[in-house]
Amino acid sequence: MKLVGIVVIAGLILLYFIDMAFKLNPFNVEMVIHSGLRFLTGFLVLGIGVFYTGKIKLKFALALVLALVLADDIWDYTRDVNSFSFEVMLHSIYMLLWGSLTGYVLLKQWLNGRRPE
Repeated sequence: MKLVGIVVIAGLILLYFIDMAFKLNPFNVEMVIHSGLRFLTGFLVLGIGVFYTGKIKLKFALALVLALVLADDIWDYTRDVNSFSFEVMLHSIYMLLWGSLTGYVLLKQWLNGRRPE
C-alpha cells in the first residue's frame, strides 16, 4: 500500500502546484464538486473499469466520462457558474488522470495483497 500513498501524496503536491499556477481556489465549493466528480469518475470508470478489470471498453468509457463531464458543465451553466475556462479544463483533465491512476494502483495493490502466491 506504499505505492498508493505515494500516488496520492504526489498527486496532492502536483494539484497544489496546478492550482497555484492557474490561480484557482481549490477550497471553493464549486471547485470541490468539480474536482471530486472528475476524480471519482476517473477512479471508478477509467482506473477500475477500464485499466484494471477490463470489463468496460475504452471507447465506451471515454463516452461515459464525456457524458458525465458534459452533464456537470451543463448543470453549472444553468446555475450561472462559469467553469468554461482553459485553466479549469486542464485542472479537470488532471483530476481525471490522477483518479484513474489512483484507482488502478489501489485495486492492483489491494487484490495482489489478498492473493496467496
